[in-house]
Amino acid sequence: MRFRRTDPNAPPKPQRSTRGRMTITAAAGAAAVFAFAPFGWWPLEFVSLAILFYQVLRSSSVKGGALIGWAYGFGWTAAGVWWIYVSLHTYGDMPAPLAAAAVALLAWGMGAYVALAMAGASWLRQRWALPLPASNLLLLPTMWSLCEWVRGWLFTGFPWLSAGYAHNHGPLAGYAPVVGVYGLGWLAAMCAGALLLLMHRSRWRALALVAAVLAGGGALAQLHWTYAEGKPISVRLIQGNVPQDEKFNGAHVLAALKQYRDAIMAAPADLIATPETAVVMLPQQLPPDYLPAISLFLQRTGSSLALGIPMADSQTAYFNSVLGMTPVPNAAYYRYDKHHLVPYGEFIPLGFRWFVDLMNIPLGDQTRGPAIQPAFAVKDQRVLPNICYEDLFGEEIAAQLNHPAGGQKPATVLLNASNLAWFGDTIAIPQHLQISQMRALETGRPMLRATNTGATAVIDGRGDVVARLAANTNGTLAATVQGMAGSTPYILWGNKLVLALWTLALAGAWLWGRHVTNSAKNQSKVSQQAP
Repeated sequence: MRFRRTDPNAPPKPQRSTRGRMTITAAAGAAAVFAFAPFGWWPLEFVSLAILFYQVLRSSSVKGGALIGWAYGFGWTAAGVWWIYVSLHTYGDMPAPLAAAAVALLAWGMGAYVALAMAGASWLRQRWALPLPASNLLLLPTMWSLCEWVRGWLFTGFPWLSAGYAHNHGPLAGYAPVVGVYGLGWLAAMCAGALLLLMHRSRWRALALVAAVLAGGGALAQLHWTYAEGKPISVRLIQGNVPQDEKFNGAHVLAALKQYRDAIMAAPADLIATPETAVVMLPQQLPPDYLPAISLFLQRTGSSLALGIPMADSQTAYFNSVLGMTPVPNAAYYRYDKHHLVPYGEFIPLGFRWFVDLMNIPLGDQTRGPAIQPAFAVKDQRVLPNICYEDLFGEEIAAQLNHPAGGQKPATVLLNASNLAWFGDTIAIPQHLQISQMRALETGRPMLRATNTGATAVIDGRGDVVARLAANTNGTLAATVQGMAGSTPYILWGNKLVLALWTLALAGAWLWGRHVTNSAKNQSKVSQQAP
């Protein structure tokens, strides 16, 4: 790739400095936020990643590639998850400068993943002597996707705003049941690399590749990996809209308890679901008649309830839980305990208690539940809860469907109970809804969302929102939901398939580079032997 000059006698333009490239890529990373909900301009992500790859390719050193990658990751994270400031400062009472510094530190750390990926790509490109198409189509997209996958599990993981989420309603969505969100991100990066080849002699092949990838997604979207099982169930999803600054305030707790009890008992349904920690008191702390009154209503109406409530097994073992109550008299309660906890908000990493002490976050040191837990039986359906942040981890949900607890059949409906009031009226709300849509796409199962302030919604097994409450309102969403059975490839293999594809892509890049190198050597020998 060369700078183009209109005057052949003009001196060559100076190379852009690494600092200049970092500024460009930081802006491109920040602009990528518009590819995600609530904006949904998914083609913008192709352009954003293409800018990153272009600037890395134009850099002449591994260090330059690392710095350019870091700037992109910093801009991507800072623009995409700035709303963490709201939870730390507005509701966590952390001083504003420290809250802003915490968000910047998070963005700095997330940038390190991209820095390592782009440094690795720069080093491998030089070592393998790769031609431009191999770098654009194989090496750079794969290294980008590997960094996203590592970000999703290292140090318990932070996969929010992974690239694939931007495509839950685009042409790539059909790949989700096969390769999951990281596979979609890889295909998006491959399309971005192909865009760069429009300035190369391979432009027509690049356009053909992009067309084939997009057409393949459209074709896969026509397949039905799962099928209806049992009779549909009626559901009521309660959105309490309890202000976060009142939720754990003793002066308001009793009013919230009454509000949720009245909402639960307002009408029957096969499944009534509340948000995460709708009840903020342990069962033994509740008024003596609170749960018994609800239980009598369930028995009288034939309803089941999924109640967000903290549980305690001892004075030191606290859980963020969903308690399942059925209409069967004297039946044992179902219980789901949150497994994937949020660092600093739900568990305290070693050496960071001082940081957590700067915030006013109740229930901030919890115990993990088991990785595999049984589903909640509701008439013909089996409902598998996940709590708030847990639905970011698609492979963990897929594992519970592929290997159900206790020899059960796999769950037919997913339920996310959340409290996103911590983040105010920000883009975190539609972003989380988009994440739940991706889980529905990957598993072919409907996802119910019962949230405190939004987005309370019903998502079908195709990833489409079929019913939704307005955010920041007190209300109940009533719907009928059909459970789905069967396995998508993603349920069966999780991320193993896309990891295998990345391995093949890197092997293909190496072979491509070796072929080019050997061809050049052979041509050189022929030239030397010529008279």
